[in-house]
Amino acid sequence: MESKAVLKNLRSTPRKARLVADAVRGKNVNEALNLLRFGVKKEVAEDVAKLISSAVANFSNNGGDADIEVNGLRVKEIRVDDGPVMKRFRPRAKGSAAGILKRSCHISVTLSS
Repeated sequence: MESKAVLKNLRSTPRKARLVADAVRGKNVNEALNLLRFGVKKEVAEDVAKLISSAVANFSNNGGDADIEVNGLRVKEIRVDDGPVMKRFRPRAKGSAAGILKRSCHISVTLSS
């Protein structure tokens, strides 16, 4: 049985979020949460931990077996996709402007027993 959770429009770049996603891919849920809490030194790690906790709650709420506990769940798939990009401008010399791209991302997690 599987459960999914999706986080959309996270105000972090996909490149930074993929570093955190690669660290927890394929791990047990408890190992992943401990790694995110104590091991990974990125700000995105807190959001990914909340997302995995949400997927665990979805599993137990949507008819998850009582025999299969949280210990039996694994991070089957975690995917980081590009989100919308906000475009801002900063003044530069001689009346010109330099563009700034404020990126965001979508993260989706699939847990399986």
